[in-house]
Amino acid sequence: MAAEEKEQEKLLRGKIASLPKEPGVYQFRNDKGRVIYVGKAKNLRSRVRSYFSNPLQQSGKTQVLVTHIRDLEIIITSSEVEALILENNLIKELKPRYNINLKDDKTYPWLVITAEPFPRIFITRNRTRDRSIWFGPYTEAGQLRTILDLISSIFPVRSCRHPLTPENIASKKYKLCLDYHIHKCKGPCEGLQEEGDYLEMIGEIVRLLKGKTAGLRRDLHEKMLTAAEDLRFEEAAEIKLQLDSLKRYSERQKIVAADGADRDAVAVAIGEYEACGVVFRIREGKMLGSQHFILTNTKGESEATILGRVLETHYLKTADLMPDEVLLPELPEEEAAEALRALGREQQGEGGRQKEMRFTVPQIGEKAHLLDMCRQNARHHLAEYMVQKQKRGEAAREHSGSKALAEALHLENTPNRIECFDNSHLQGTDYVSAMVCFVMGRPLKGGYRKFKLNSFEGSDDYAAMEEAINRRYGGSLSKELPLPDLIIVDGGKGQVNTARKALDALGVSVPVIGLAKRLEEIFIPFTPDPFNLPKTSPALKLLQQLRDESHRFAISYHRTLRRKRTLQTELTAIEGIGEKTAFTLLERFGSAEGVAAATLEELAETAGTMKAETVFNHYHSE
Repeated sequence: MAAEEKEQEKLLRGKIASLPKEPGVYQFRNDKGRVIYVGKAKNLRSRVRSYFSNPLQQSGKTQVLVTHIRDLEIIITSSEVEALILENNLIKELKPRYNINLKDDKTYPWLVITAEPFPRIFITRNRTRDRSIWFGPYTEAGQLRTILDLISSIFPVRSCRHPLTPENIASKKYKLCLDYHIHKCKGPCEGLQEEGDYLEMIGEIVRLLKGKTAGLRRDLHEKMLTAAEDLRFEEAAEIKLQLDSLKRYSERQKIVAADGADRDAVAVAIGEYEACGVVFRIREGKMLGSQHFILTNTKGESEATILGRVLETHYLKTADLMPDEVLLPELPEEEAAEALRALGREQQGEGGRQKEMRFTVPQIGEKAHLLDMCRQNARHHLAEYMVQKQKRGEAAREHSGSKALAEALHLENTPNRIECFDNSHLQGTDYVSAMVCFVMGRPLKGGYRKFKLNSFEGSDDYAAMEEAINRRYGGSLSKELPLPDLIIVDGGKGQVNTARKALDALGVSVPVIGLAKRLEEIFIPFTPDPFNLPKTSPALKLLQQLRDESHRFAISYHRTLRRKRTLQTELTAIEGIGEKTAFTLLERFGSAEGVAAATLEELAETAGTMKAETVFNHYHSE
């Protein structure tokens, strides 16, 4: 246990050392994988490192927090403001133990343009689903009031709450207020302003709030210079404040979608042999978090293929409903896209809304910025993975093993994914075949498969090899697992030739070799003589590791089948003895013969008095 904790601490410090200096959000996790603290930072590297500096400089709460940190995740943002908003969303979503909770549940304010004749513009903290236009949320209410004052100083928007329906206006129900007389309103309440003219002004405000501020800033700058030249310094100073507020607003919070839509942003970073995919989850316009996936054996695959794999992996695992829109750097393959749309329709249900998921490739604007930020996070996670891989020595193993094997076998590509087969049986009974998979020189347990062979009778290694090859590369597994770069069979000339013929019949052109146990000879299909590799060769050591692992896996499966058959044919045939008791007896005495030879007292110690008498009488009665 101590060794495992040291390894976790080593990995954690490796992550901290590779953190970027960008702004963002960090999440600390405990030994159970639960997020226990969420924080924001202008410089992620400096902020996270500060937790692990001199403990005497930390508060008591922070010292306790650090003792529970076992892992961390980060999300890179493009500004401190975005990090602040994302931190708020994550704290509300995850409720980490060591974060301060806001009991009143107040949220950040929004700016709303109402959906009514002669729309009003005001600030609210209550976000509702209606046809109004919403902007925000904003981190500073004071800044939002400045923006609202800026809008009212440029556009004569009404501030009253009167329902200005055509009937009320025609009946002269409302009178002009002070705003009309000081030129802050054009009097729509008495019909002095047409609704079309008013809505055109609202459209200009919407464009301003969406960030199209370049023209307005130029006009204000010219007004400020003119006022200064005319020695109207107070007026120039007020315009300067407006310009500053407008500049701050133009660097708006792109972390939030103004339309309040449910969408995901997905991007990938692709290395030589690995890739990393990142998914940003945005619900009701707020970014709730991200998830990343490391994919191996991606050499030669297109970005569209890798994107499709990331999308399928994410949406098949998540319990959340799929969004209306997915932002992507390029469209995925049509087959993957259609499968995802079908999954979305299934989630909506027969009685739900039948709205197709949209795949969008943004080029400019807020969505493109969000996608760039997603891609930046993918590059960081991939770089972090490669650093950890180098520290574990996997990169060296890849070059010394896989590349040496490519040179020895004269392969066109480095065999990064290798599958190895081995058969096992006992005098022709319980015939099994096992397949192990290594990626980058390391076992990939998720790629292991085992086969109970039943297409032939007796002892026939060639038929066994043919059936195993057909079931792996010709059945459903051919679609479930990717093709390897190299196939190894345990055996000599006959086995490797049989495997090659079976692969050719299936149209699979993957290279295959045989490795004989006795002299470590390597056999090439339809080649008369084998050859040997130097005993110190990294390629030979990798082959031996594959062969030994496949042999272990096959033997383990074969023993399991034999044990089950023994239980079912002898011990479980005894009336009153179930599989659990039979297994306990078999573990204690080693075999059914051992159980038969045991004394009544020995059986009672293991299975109890009544069952012991049943078993003893079965073997010792006439």
